[in-house]
Amino acid sequence: MSEIATIAASIFRHAARMPRFVVAIAGAPAAGKSTLAEKLHDLLPEGSAVVVQMDGFHFDDAILHQRGLRSRKGAPETFDYAGFAALLRRIRAAEPDIAIPVFDRDMELSRAGARIIGADIKFVLVEGNYLLLDEAPWNDLAPLFDFSIFLDVPRAELERRLMMRWREQGRPDEEARAWVASNDLPNAERILARLRRADLVLSEPSAGTGEGYKPASA
Repeated sequence: MSEIATIAASIFRHAARMPRFVVAIAGAPAAGKSTLAEKLHDLLPEGSAVVVQMDGFHFDDAILHQRGLRSRKGAPETFDYAGFAALLRRIRAAEPDIAIPVFDRDMELSRAGARIIGADIKFVLVEGNYLLLDEAPWNDLAPLFDFSIFLDVPRAELERRLMMRWREQGRPDEEARAWVASNDLPNAERILARLRRADLVLSEPSAGTGEGYKPASA
């Protein structure tokens, strides 16, 4: 059994007879959160799981410009925390037909109401940078998760992946390198400096495959 299949089996066991089980998948930018969430989604029983992206609550660039935060896009204060927390409470309450936003990374925009969570969904896999941030107001999210996973990736590997991400989106190397150094890596350092304890820490997932996850603690 692969490491990721073992993680899926562990989530399934932890959920036991619970009608809804909410999993936080946290990590720095480019740690592999989306990849892990999608792989787990595909390994859990068909039709029983959905992925929720914290990135769906990015403030639009126009709002960031108005607030003087465009150069800090991706930092905790550039997200609609209140809206995200309200969504998680609705998920926790298992309300029927909850509409959720989906972040389009190619367009750098959120698409509102792009996915629906039905009342019969058992596993909700929430992925985002700041789910385990021990900083107000983000630490108030803790009771809304049943299980938490943190992806621990070395700084050099994060930097490599981030550069690859921005190159693929067409940014010149000099511009991409400046953005990674001034924004992405400081956000990663903030996460690591103020991290709540996770139920499971995974070290160095292999880029792009979702395989090779190594449990560092449980």
